[in-house]
Amino acid sequence: MHQAGYNQNCAPPDMAKLQATMRAIELACSSIQMHANPSAAEATILSLNQSPQPYQACQFILENSQLANARFLAAGAIRDAAIREWAFLEADYKKSLIRFCWLFIMKHAGSPEGYVQSKVASVAAQLLKRGWLDFTVAEKEAIFLEVKQAVTGSHIVDVQLVGINFLESLVSEFSPSTSTAMGLPREFHEQCRTSLEMDYIKEFYCWAQYAALNVSHRITGSDTAIPEVKVCSAALRLMLQILNWDFRAKKKAVESSKRGLDVYCGEIKQESNFLGRSECILVQPGSSWCDVLISSGHVGWLLNLYGALRKKFSCEGYWIDCPLAVSARKLIVQFCSITGTIFPSDSGYMHGQYLVQLLSGIIQWIEPPDAVLKAIECGRSESELLDGCRALLSMATVSKPLVFDQLLKSLRPYGTLTLLSVLMSEVIKCLMENLSEEETWSWVARDILLDTWTAFLMHLDGSGHNDMLPAEGISAASNLFAIIVQSELKAASTSAFSDENEYDNLHASIAAMDERLSSYALIARAASSATIPFLTTLFSECVTRLHQGRGTSDPTETLEELYSLLLIAGHVLADEGQGETPLVPKDIQAQFTDVVDADKHPVVILSGSIIRFAEQSLDPEMRTSFFSPRLMEAVIWFLARWSSTYLMPPEENKGNKSGCENYSNAQLRSEHSKNALLSFFGEYNQGKLVLDIIIRISLTTLVSYPGEKDLQGLTCYQLLHGLVRRKNVIAHLVSLDSWRDLANVFANERGLFSLNATHQRSLAETLALSASGMKTSEASNEYIKSLTSHMTANLVALSCKNDFKNIAQQPDILLLVSCLLERLRGVASASEPRIQKAIYEMGFTVMNPILIFLEAYKHESVVVYLLLKFVVHWVDGQIIYLEARETAAAVDFCMRLLRLYSSHNIGKISVSLSNSLRSEADTERYKDLRALLQLLANLCSKDLVDFASEPLEAYGVSISQVVFMGLHIVTPLITSELLKYPKLCHSYFSLLSHMLEVYPEIVAQLNNEAFVHIAETLDFGLHHQDGEVVDLSLRALKALASYHYKEKGMGKVGLGSHATSYKHPGGKVQEGVLSRFLCSLLHLLLFEDYSNDLVSSAADALFPLVLCEQSVYQNLVNELLERQANQMFRLRLTNALQSLTNSNNLSTTLDRVNFQRFRKNLHSFLIEVRGFLQTI
Repeated sequence: MHQAGYNQNCAPPDMAKLQATMRAIELACSSIQMHANPSAAEATILSLNQSPQPYQACQFILENSQLANARFLAAGAIRDAAIREWAFLEADYKKSLIRFCWLFIMKHAGSPEGYVQSKVASVAAQLLKRGWLDFTVAEKEAIFLEVKQAVTGSHIVDVQLVGINFLESLVSEFSPSTSTAMGLPREFHEQCRTSLEMDYIKEFYCWAQYAALNVSHRITGSDTAIPEVKVCSAALRLMLQILNWDFRAKKKAVESSKRGLDVYCGEIKQESNFLGRSECILVQPGSSWCDVLISSGHVGWLLNLYGALRKKFSCEGYWIDCPLAVSARKLIVQFCSITGTIFPSDSGYMHGQYLVQLLSGIIQWIEPPDAVLKAIECGRSESELLDGCRALLSMATVSKPLVFDQLLKSLRPYGTLTLLSVLMSEVIKCLMENLSEEETWSWVARDILLDTWTAFLMHLDGSGHNDMLPAEGISAASNLFAIIVQSELKAASTSAFSDENEYDNLHASIAAMDERLSSYALIARAASSATIPFLTTLFSECVTRLHQGRGTSDPTETLEELYSLLLIAGHVLADEGQGETPLVPKDIQAQFTDVVDADKHPVVILSGSIIRFAEQSLDPEMRTSFFSPRLMEAVIWFLARWSSTYLMPPEENKGNKSGCENYSNAQLRSEHSKNALLSFFGEYNQGKLVLDIIIRISLTTLVSYPGEKDLQGLTCYQLLHGLVRRKNVIAHLVSLDSWRDLANVFANERGLFSLNATHQRSLAETLALSASGMKTSEASNEYIKSLTSHMTANLVALSCKNDFKNIAQQPDILLLVSCLLERLRGVASASEPRIQKAIYEMGFTVMNPILIFLEAYKHESVVVYLLLKFVVHWVDGQIIYLEARETAAAVDFCMRLLRLYSSHNIGKISVSLSNSLRSEADTERYKDLRALLQLLANLCSKDLVDFASEPLEAYGVSISQVVFMGLHIVTPLITSELLKYPKLCHSYFSLLSHMLEVYPEIVAQLNNEAFVHIAETLDFGLHHQDGEVVDLSLRALKALASYHYKEKGMGKVGLGSHATSYKHPGGKVQEGVLSRFLCSLLHLLLFEDYSNDLVSSAADALFPLVLCEQSVYQNLVNELLERQANQMFRLRLTNALQSLTNSNNLSTTLDRVNFQRFRKNLHSFLIEVRGFLQTI
């Protein structure tokens, strides 16, 4: 079937030319396959894709070529050309292209070249979507009538497959997550998605349902594979795809607000986000789907079909993994995820019956667990078991715990939680018997089942009422946790003497194990009355075994077990803070209501056992014998996590002391138990003693384990830093002798110089932050002075030495300077109003030494970077608080620093350097320049927030002039190569955009060289791959052009000579910056690739540019029109250009309304013309 061409009036096809085109494409395809002259072959294929109106040639190739690859490429070329030229195709021709594709795949149904069929079907789907908003309902119905007949009619099997596969392509194309880019705004895709969902998606499902049902009796009645199996598999696949649709029906929100919350629905959608290891997609299609999915018996039919085939082919091991079985199971699993308003408001009765029906079929896949797993070990496929686990996960996600447990009791004498516990226990046993470096099916099953426990335990009532989990469920959780811990201890002891490579997975870092241990913790907390005493017993036994075997047996296995127990106990007892003070888990509070004697509380007993064991590390002999760096990592990690919850908790974490007269007896017991637990380690009980132990352990760790970066990092970042962030702890912290000892060792001794740079900085910041615990600001400032005076005195003394330049490169001097700078940087990072004065004096004291060091170490990139970063942090913390006189001193210092750095680095990188050396030098300069840009940005903040009592101008200081002077100094150092570093690029364009938006008047004051450099970097930013950089450049350009336009409107010079074109003495014309950017931006929008998200920012920049350079814009328009040989294109382009500047009542005023109007105009303009301009 041939089309007449681009429109109905085209000339008849030139057969010789069509044949030649086909042969050329076939030759190109063969050349690529044979690797013969691939560049020429690619050019031939590209010419077909980019040529205007290639439809006749492509259709000819599709119908006549014997080469499948040529037909595949021809289909793609039809798609590219039609999407590009859609606005200029006649309506009938658009439909004819879609019909051609449809008839092609129908004609070639059953073709062995399935990928060609899929490509043509995909093209048809994409073209149908492109015209979706243009086609009438009748036109769509005519297309879908043929599709329906193919899917549900009495056609041959191959035709049914074609219809189903086309619908798969269509659904995929209309889903935003899998749609193809068309260069159209998001609103278009959203309108298409909504329309399909509201009007057709349910029909498609019914067609697929009918097709599967219609062939199922033939499949079950046959003892051999028949063609109908493919139809049924494809139909089930399409149904699954439709159920994976992100339903957003308009009435869903209204219906949700009208119906009551039942035990199934509720706040499930949001909570499913935590399921990290297993995917569980909730299906919420709304009430209109109830007749199709729920009340029609559809679920029962699918369960019966799978059950019948499962029984029939039970002796055929391969059947479980055949396409039909896999598709059926996946659809059944997805049925388990159906929730929301599709079920009536009947307190969850229908939903319950629905899940029970599903569970009755699924239970056969996973029960009895021991027999199922044994069969898998003997060679049976594990896929059915894994799908059964996924089904349980889905049910747990859409149900509340009590309901989930009750589901199985309709079929068995025990609940679902018991089955889940037994199943996971068997999986863990299997996993431990077959430890492997590679993930096996048992790993996958364990993770899915862990997510299942997590799903329903996360739904427990937030009030912590224990009756939300039945007694049988608590017992199941307790039994499972015991097996989990035993398996972890077995794995730990087994790995103690194993080859590291073989058991790397068992020696994973704490962070990598965190997700799994968090799930274990939820299970343990569900039965904490049994699991916490269980952990205490195991821990005590390990410690006892350790001491009994001291000196007589190898403790490695026991130490590994202790390591695992510390991690497990830490997760069970406390949650991660994530920036906030975590509360005692409510599940733990709820199960110890009868314990009012604090020292008998199981949590206190377990915590005390671990703290006493940790305290033994203070004994040098014990530390040498047992406390390896690995074990100390677990000790420090536990203390950090535990202390954030239990050590000196704030009063608001404790129960209310007032209003208790309204509490029930159970509530009163719960409050008393909670208060007893929190008070035991509170500030008026054992809290200060435990805090002192923790600080002494921390100091010992930092001093006694040199070179252990991970251990020192945990101590500095998590433990100590976490303590000083808590107001209720810090007041007691600064009063401890142990804390003063730590500060003294750090400030006045060299013992901690072994810490690496980041740990030096972190510990300095932590010690400085503790100053806020002092009672008065005077005491806080004195503390900072005592902490830093030795450091600053050392730096001043070094800088004053006459022979400093001679000794500066000595290793011990380099180490001393580097450590002291890192420490001062850490202290500067802790700046706050209370200690601002002392930190300013610290920085002021070392101003001159900093400049001396910058001169002495100008070839030591590491030291230069440390110097710059210290100044950056010091200015950042100080600038807004400084008085005018102090600000003037700080600004003067910064300018001297900038000039000195510039004098050392301009022209430093030579083209004669090798690539590797140049790259290394670029990296060093990148870090330095980013620090300098941060310094300038910090100076900018003085103009935004200033607490000084008198204006800066009184001392002749202008922040805007200072920053632009800084830019003038820094920008010559910034090359296009350096701007390839993402962080530097972001910092530079962020600062530049800010400066041009806030201080555009300063731009005109820059000399020509500096201004040209800024303009060149802006042009670089416009064509950057990072959309954020492009957006920042567009904002800067908008500010520049808007400033010039407004200034000129008031009779001022604006950008002056920078905006004026002129001739060089040699006769070369130098364009003004605005006209140059107007040309560049128009070219970008019309002919280059970019994200549609940038169109609005581009419109905001283009609008003032057009107003500033109207004559240049008109010349560009004329050139664009003259290049259009096609009269129809020229007419459409003319109309589009007129609409760009005239429609929507656009005026020449730069205000918010006009910017919005121009955005709309530009969006419409680009949709209208961009497609054909890129290829003609």
